[in-house]
Parts: sequence; structure tokens; C-alpha cells
Amino acid sequence: MNGREPGFVIAAAGLRAEARIAARSDGVRAVAGGGDGARLEQLIERSIAEGGQAIISFGIAAGLAPGLAPGACIVGGEVVHAGRSYRADAAWAARIEEAIGSTELVAIAGTDHPLTSALQKRALNAETDAVAADMESHSVAQLATRHGLPFAVLRVIADPAEREIPSAALVGMRSDGGIDVLAVLASLLEHPGQLPALLRLAADTRRAMAELLRCHNLLGPGLGFRDLA
Repeated sequence: MNGREPGFVIAAAGLRAEARIAARSDGVRAVAGGGDGARLEQLIERSIAEGGQAIISFGIAAGLAPGLAPGACIVGGEVVHAGRSYRADAAWAARIEEAIGSTELVAIAGTDHPLTSALQKRALNAETDAVAADMESHSVAQLATRHGLPFAVLRVIADPAEREIPSAALVGMRSDGGIDVLAVLASLLEHPGQLPALLRLAADTRRAMAELLRCHNLLGPGLGFRDLA
């Protein structure tokens, strides 16, 4: 869809790989923040000004609750961040649930920094009662609320609650949402003991991305919003 044609859905992701999946849908403009909240908000604001009528937080997430394996699909009923709660659009969330076969709506925590340890994940779960966390959903919720737009959250677990994240995985994210392979290799050369954990994370991320693509295909044009609009 032409970016200036009114009525498209904005899909907000962290990684370019996530955004590429979302952008396959007709009626969707995908943006990737690369872990930079301010940059993501600028991209969303620009898209709203150019005709975006709804926003979905789309991508992978960290598990906070025990028992969520890599590849588990999560549909957000609310987003919690900094002591506030934002309700997702009920009709859109229900449409996503129905399409992908999810069993319940859950709380998603927004975080301004990566969760690298099981301890951090347990703490955020205890604080918010959220079952998963990502770095984009709170920006989506806040901007949607500010502009009076509906929003939804579709996330797939990549790293479960008990998983530690190696530093090589963090240094590899570029500001545009791409992966800096040289930075990852440099980190591995400096600390080669990270390799087993990095390989496990890579395998789990591939599983999560495959499930994200499956969900995308089930939702169809507009990532489930077009049916409502």
C-alpha cells in the first residue's frame, strides 16, 4: 500500500526481520526501532501523520512467566509500563485470538532495556504480573492512547523466563533493527564461553520467527484489523 494512502495499519517491531514479516500483509506499514524507543516513536508518529489508523506491536518477546516455551504465541489484552496500564482494542485482540488459536489475553510488560537474566525476568513478572515483555509495546500503547487509535499486541516467546541472554546477542543489534555480525563475532572472540548460550538463543529465535510468520499468514490483510475496519 502507498505510505501516504490513509487507512493502513502500523506494525511496530524491534528487528528488521520482524518488520519484514509484518510488511508482507496488504494494508500494513512496518517500522523497526532497533531497541531505540525514541527512534521507534518518531517512526510511528510519522506513520500516523501519513495516514496510519491503527498500531500493532508485532514481534518476538521475552517470557516472564514459567512454562512458556520458545514459539508460544501471546496476544496482549493490556500493556503495563511505569505503573500504568493500557488496554488493547478488545475487538482486534479477539480477532487475533480467534485467528491464531490463542486461548486467552494476557498482560505484556513494556521495558526500556533488554532483560538479560532470569532474575530480571522474575522481578518484572512479580512487579507487573505480565507473562511476557518487549521493548516496543509500551511505545505503541502510549502513542495509540495519545492519538485516540486502536492498538493490539501479538508477540511470540523467543527466550523463556529461565533463559540468560549472552552479551554477544545484545551488541549485535543495530539502531535500524538489523544485526551487526562483526560485533557478535568480536564479542565471541573475547568471551568464547558464550557460544553454547548464543546457539541456543539462535535456535529458539528461529523457532519464534517461524511461528510469527505462521501467525501473520493466519491474520491476513491488515494483520486482522481490516476485517474490523
